[in-house]
Amino acid sequence: MHRRSLLAGAAALGFAAPAAVRAQARTEIQFWHAMPGVLGEIVAEQVKRFNDSQASVTVVPSFKGSYTDAMTGAIAAWRAGNPPHIVQVFEVGTATMMSAGPAIRPVHELLAQSGVALDPKRYLAGVRGYYSDTQGRLISMPHNSSSAIMWINLDAFEKAGLSTTDLPKTWKQIRAAAEKIKAANAAPVAVTTSWPTWVMFEQMAAMHDVPFATLSNGFEGLGAELRLTSPLFVKQVEYLLALQKDGMFRYGGRDNAADGLFVSGEAAVSFMSSSLRARVGKEAKFKWASVPLPYHDDVIATPKNGVLGGASLWTLTSKTRTPAEYKGVAEFFRSISDVDQDLWWHKATGYVPITLAAYEKAKAEGYYTQNPGADAAILQLSRAEPTPNSAGFRLGGMVEIRNIIQEELEKALQGQQGATAALESANRRGNVVLRNFERANKA
Repeated sequence: MHRRSLLAGAAALGFAAPAAVRAQARTEIQFWHAMPGVLGEIVAEQVKRFNDSQASVTVVPSFKGSYTDAMTGAIAAWRAGNPPHIVQVFEVGTATMMSAGPAIRPVHELLAQSGVALDPKRYLAGVRGYYSDTQGRLISMPHNSSSAIMWINLDAFEKAGLSTTDLPKTWKQIRAAAEKIKAANAAPVAVTTSWPTWVMFEQMAAMHDVPFATLSNGFEGLGAELRLTSPLFVKQVEYLLALQKDGMFRYGGRDNAADGLFVSGEAAVSFMSSSLRARVGKEAKFKWASVPLPYHDDVIATPKNGVLGGASLWTLTSKTRTPAEYKGVAEFFRSISDVDQDLWWHKATGYVPITLAAYEKAKAEGYYTQNPGADAAILQLSRAEPTPNSAGFRLGGMVEIRNIIQEELEKALQGQQGATAALESANRRGNVVLRNFERANKA
């Protein structure tokens, strides 16, 4: 029954019978991903490079819609007994995938059983930290990684009499720069941000080595509780409220809704994903720079690593999986971790390289000299060994928690409540989400 369903699925995807016969000597690996358009074409090229490099495995990539669609579809397929071998899942889906229990095979187990050696320390610290357990063992395979960084309109800085080379590093310096930008009318908006929760809460918690939640942000188990009322978050929200009150901050909306404010030249400073580099380079009609996010120097003297965005690859199990299939998955993971393949991916997509060696090779080639700021996210992700507060998040319902924080932040920006009340409400509501997830996933 399972074999027939696989063949039916292959026919539905358009694989002709003669091709299947010719390829039967090769082990076929189904790879579901969520990368549309040009990125999907690059994924297809990434797979083709692997398929052409050896004669025993054929990886078949399939676009499955959004990250959420790909993840929920793969879990449903596993329950139906017909899952893909590999599924791409966004970083905030990590806890959900880990709670899938027997549906997944952790990468460290996959590699050990397949005889494929990949030292976790080959990956950037911030990358491996997010996708590893508390013992430093990889659970999923890093694939497309980014981070939130600071974007600066250098023309606006010049007009405001600000240095275009000695750029802000702290939130105090951002405030000082915003005051000059407003005074000189150098840009309609001094400061904005995309991804308000990712930047102002998750990144700030990691960089300042402050817990977002207990139990190492959920790494140590399902019983984690949010810590959104800590002094750091109160400080951060009050900072934004003061900046807005003085006409120097514009809220651009949830998630990446504010991206256009910077790209259009409206905002002089913005905090956005490093994966915006291709769009900014293509659309911006001004000189710009991309640098690491600012920090509060009265909270921490040297910031820790930031946390990443993007996605990783998960290995799904099946009762009919053969050792050859698992080994094929492991070989594909080894391929995308190859230095030259990783460097190609970094340049082609704008995502950060996942390995330190690819980063070093790019530096040696002068890539970052020719493309200033292309390494901002890498520097931010790799500048410190991850701590329990900066390794990432293992919180169930993270997407819902992000939306709750955004709702409460919006009420504060609209003058309906202060920073403390907003954070207390977000903390309380978010903990309800965590408890619901805990009840649903307890063994």
